[in-house]
Amino acid sequence: MEREELLNEVKKKNNHKVIQEKMTKTFSYRRLEVVTGSPAAGDFKERWPALFCEAEIKAEFGRITTISLEQSFMYKLDHYTPKRIALMKVKGGVLGTKLRPFLEKLSQNQSIDMRRDSVIRSLILYLGEKQQDLFEDCLEDSRSDATEHVLKILVVHGANEEDPVDAALLLEGREIMPGCGSTAKACTLLMGLIYALNLAYPPTLRYTFEVFQKLFLGLDGIKLTPKVQALNVNLLS
Repeated sequence: MEREELLNEVKKKNNHKVIQEKMTKTFSYRRLEVVTGSPAAGDFKERWPALFCEAEIKAEFGRITTISLEQSFMYKLDHYTPKRIALMKVKGGVLGTKLRPFLEKLSQNQSIDMRRDSVIRSLILYLGEKQQDLFEDCLEDSRSDATEHVLKILVVHGANEEDPVDAALLLEGREIMPGCGSTAKACTLLMGLIYALNLAYPPTLRYTFEVFQKLFLGLDGIKLTPKVQALNVNLLS
């Protein structure tokens, strides 16, 4: 009954308070569906469309973990940035060469969104993984086809191909959540969606998502893989 009422409420404007109350009330039903049924993302969005917006993804993550999603993620991302830059500067060899363009960008007077974008992309490389496995970059007038992607962030660039104008979450062949704004915000919301839908991390990005989960969000941070443990020690030294 409550779920059917929610379907009607999401069609109304300026109705966030009512939606939030009903989403809180129906939380246990959603979790039961997710844990026992492992529903496809598209099917789940049809049943619970109210979940697939920024405010409710953050709220759902809070219901599951009691942690403030965006505040925790962005604070740790920004907090570790000076140390991350220092670690990149002393990196030599092939990896050092790959990181150099990001160091050059970070030395410029970037917006906070572009700075975070550079830090996240360089982090992926630093961990020995590929940024292309997380980000699908495209121009505004030629958006990529979502059907070939299982779990990715679509980053839409303007004519200058530099500053992203938007980002969207791609899940199971669908653009499941457009309008995320920046790449860092999209990463944050993707973590929220992964928890809300009980999804597995992509194997090719296991270390990146381990950092997102354990270092940025502080969840299950006692158990770290050797690679992430080494990074954590360096960040704290």
